[in-house]
Amino acid sequence: MSGKLGEILLKEKIITAEQLKQALEYQKTGGGRLGNALVKLGFLSDDEVTAVLSRQYGVPSINLAYFEVDANVIKLIPMETSMKYQILPLSRVGSSLTVAMVDPTNVFAMDDIKFMTGFNIEPVVASETAITEAIKKHYGTVEDVERKKEIEEIVSFIDEGQAESVELEAEDESTLNLAALEKAAEEAPVIKLVNYILTDAVKRGASDIHMEPYEKEYRVRYRVDGMLQTMMNPPNKLRDAIISRVKIMAKLDISEKRLPQDGRIMIRMMHNGKKKQLDFRVSVLPTLHGEKVVMRLLDKENLRLDMTKLGFEAESLAKFQKAIFKPYGMVLVTGPTGSGKTNTLYSSIAQLNKPDTNIVTAEDPVEFQLPGINQVQMKEQIGLNFAAALRSFLRQDPNIILVGEIRDFETAEIAIKAALTGHLVLSTLHTNDAPSTISRLMNMGIEPFLVATSVHLIAAQRLARRVCQDCKMAEDIAPQVLIDAGYTPEEVKTVKVYKGQGCATCGNKGYKGRVGLYEVLEITDELRELILVGASALEIKRKAMEQGMITLRRSGLIKVAAGMTTLEEVIRETVL
Repeated sequence: MSGKLGEILLKEKIITAEQLKQALEYQKTGGGRLGNALVKLGFLSDDEVTAVLSRQYGVPSINLAYFEVDANVIKLIPMETSMKYQILPLSRVGSSLTVAMVDPTNVFAMDDIKFMTGFNIEPVVASETAITEAIKKHYGTVEDVERKKEIEEIVSFIDEGQAESVELEAEDESTLNLAALEKAAEEAPVIKLVNYILTDAVKRGASDIHMEPYEKEYRVRYRVDGMLQTMMNPPNKLRDAIISRVKIMAKLDISEKRLPQDGRIMIRMMHNGKKKQLDFRVSVLPTLHGEKVVMRLLDKENLRLDMTKLGFEAESLAKFQKAIFKPYGMVLVTGPTGSGKTNTLYSSIAQLNKPDTNIVTAEDPVEFQLPGINQVQMKEQIGLNFAAALRSFLRQDPNIILVGEIRDFETAEIAIKAALTGHLVLSTLHTNDAPSTISRLMNMGIEPFLVATSVHLIAAQRLARRVCQDCKMAEDIAPQVLIDAGYTPEEVKTVKVYKGQGCATCGNKGYKGRVGLYEVLEITDELRELILVGASALEIKRKAMEQGMITLRRSGLIKVAAGMTTLEEVIRETVL
């Protein structure tokens, strides 16, 4: 076939003899078909190859990128067969099955598919690149298929006989059959399925696991690089057994189904040839169709304590480090849940952790245990909240105090007083950007003069997904789009924007890992004067930018130009 295709392309003067020679050499080293080699080298487009193949074989061609494949037809041919023969089933009409093929003259493939499905085969031709991409899209990767099989095997253990023991009897919510609940949770397949979910989440680099009950389905999702993805749908009859198993592992009350509960699971597992100890923070919430479970994976290895690797721009990092090394005052880190605030604070106290320094923290919950630091877990039910812990800390001769979050006036007031009486106070707040944190503190009831004198620096942050380094390619974007995003016309002339194409490394997502975007507002004397006269967040922001503050959007644009993230990610996470 290669020779024939090459001859046709030369005859029709679509490629030169030199290009054909290069493509044949590329084919020898990289494998695959000649058409694929020509596309990879950029000598031909996918559509041009398909058109020539159509003339060569005398069968119609198809552009798979624009064809909607029937999901029921895909099930007729296993992924292994599809990959072996480089084919894709497209549609069925009566007893005829239309199949896209790289080589429509492959009689072995035609016979195999006809025998397997019982249909007459109508071939259409498509390029190797298009069929490979379509197989990934409709079947998933090899790993996805293996995972699916593994889950099916676990679930298949529960035949109809076992399912009866798993289904729970309850006359009403208050008279739940606890014996049946415990027995169901200890069924071998249920234990195996829950263990599989926990370990699979670790292997995939997930930060959270969501187990969600709905009226007709039970859904398990993982949050990978900040985005939720549906991973499996266990049978609905296992719902209560799975929840009970998680509750038993987290040492929670399995009989309490009406109130939220929080707990912890610690597991040890082998990962990449070494033993890992993992900590899952478990939250159970009663919903309309049952209890929803969210597990936050706390992996010490993912905790980056080196501040230079978090994503700070050099000038922003210099300001931040200058503030945390001051003997007193307040440093605030702001941003939404899951934006990496805890990691930034832990990185700060890891730098400050010296034998001659007393560091105390009030956290809810304590996410990671750090040696040499006195960490206190909040217990609201017995009255140990942030305000109560802070009062106690001031009698503990501290140098540095970390308050997990400033939620109310009482906590804010004590923290500010501590910052004004010779202590360095680090804390977090939920605000959209650094300048609006000033307004937030004043709205809580803190006097402007206290804010102006106590707060030394505010850092706002977000996490953007990193472009996968194995499949990133330059992307053509209209200059006006770049200008609208925040680049200057001069920068547009030189800036290069990248996007991940999707590969095995990133699970065809185009992203792998995350990077921080930072807005660091240093409170200078000029800004203090603005705060004292009650200036708005907008005025403070304008003044700070005049003094060289890099905004969240600007931080993102710098990282786009450096090929670290994409324009879509920055636009999704920040505003101009």
